[in-house]
Amino acid sequence: MSMVESAESAEDSRRSQATDMPVQTVLAQASQLLAAAGIDTPDNDARLLLAEACQTNLHELDKALLMRQTLGELAAGSMPAGESLVETELAGHLAAASFEGFIERRVQREPLQYIVGHTPFRFLDLAVGPGVFIPRPETESVVQAGLDWLAGEQTTRERLTGKRHTAGRLEEPLVVDLCAGSGAIGLAVATEVSRAQVWAVEASEEAAVWTRRNYERYRPDIEAHGSKYHLILGDAASAATLTDLDGQVDLLISNPPYVPESQVPTQPEVAQWDPPQALYGASADGTALPRRIISRAASLLRPGGCFVMEHDPSQSQTLRECAQAVGFSQSSTGQDMTGRDRYLFAIR
Repeated sequence: MSMVESAESAEDSRRSQATDMPVQTVLAQASQLLAAAGIDTPDNDARLLLAEACQTNLHELDKALLMRQTLGELAAGSMPAGESLVETELAGHLAAASFEGFIERRVQREPLQYIVGHTPFRFLDLAVGPGVFIPRPETESVVQAGLDWLAGEQTTRERLTGKRHTAGRLEEPLVVDLCAGSGAIGLAVATEVSRAQVWAVEASEEAAVWTRRNYERYRPDIEAHGSKYHLILGDAASAATLTDLDGQVDLLISNPPYVPESQVPTQPEVAQWDPPQALYGASADGTALPRRIISRAASLLRPGGCFVMEHDPSQSQTLRECAQAVGFSQSSTGQDMTGRDRYLFAIR
């Protein structure tokens, strides 16, 4: 037997032993490795990665823990009924190999979302990977602020006219998502708001690969809502982008790059993996790009239109003043779920 064959045989034997281990033991060992690598949430990450490796969910994982099942039994449980013993054993081996690879990648501080290939955002499950910014929970509150305004405007129209459906702009709201990334903001609007006409702009072709992938996944849901979604490659802050929509947009929501260049993130998952062009706001205080987005929004929005833009907690006053200087009124700052200043809210 050659050295290569011997190594492969030893690896197969090790994975066979792993499939016979209790799920609790497998999780405990993985959690220890992750904790030693500096992961803040080792138990949570181990659970999520094991569920992904076994192609199951956390509910089934918890059930396996209660029933003291082995890794092989958990993996086999996700297979269709009637599979042969050989096939269920193979499922256990594949799960063990996948889990081992997942843990190795996480130890290297690759983001959990890149490893599993998807992340939740509001009612969506978005595909993500290297080259695209991972949507954060705080952006969900930014979207909600825009949707709340939109719902209020539509309700006001109905109350004033006495009709459920009114002729006019907000019957088919025109919404723009500048700096689209994975498509999180625009796709959330298109799947939650009936008859929304959504235009999204992204500068990075690498990121736009993920935007398109997510759009294709949710295209049936968008069409079921009577909505439309359009993706444009270009500079979100340029006057040449979406120029045909100038003065017509009802709602513009944006999560532009805004991290101050003077504050390089310390988390390896951010500093080493998030695309730099999706992070930094092109100035020491991070407001250079957000300022350009504010100016572009002022041109795109109709009078009375709404603008919501995510920003760093340190930038709230500066960006409110910038919005007021270019013609926005009712400029205010909204907070995220942790109570920190998180977004600019302004009316054109």
